[in-house]
Amino acid sequence: MDALNRMTAQPAGRLGTAAKGRIEVGADADVTVFDAARAIDRATFQDPAQYSEGIRFVLVAGTPVVRDGAPVEGAAPGKGVRRKSGSEQ
Repeated sequence: MDALNRMTAQPAGRLGTAAKGRIEVGADADVTVFDAARAIDRATFQDPAQYSEGIRFVLVAGTPVVRDGAPVEGAAPGKGVRRKSGSEQ
């Protein structure tokens, strides 16, 4: 659970939003379903665009962007998230 917290709630907290990094009523519908025994990052500094393995499904704003381990062609829901500046927090 500590690893999941470090990948989800902690970065969301640094962005200053409670609607990210959790599955609960009122939170954004961004969900990743993965096989913990197979999940591994394949990206390198030389080839950063490689997909991770063991990621079965990813939903962004409720829309599938990865289905059965493969990217969904043309899927681009959601929007970028930026940390609020000091005056906006």
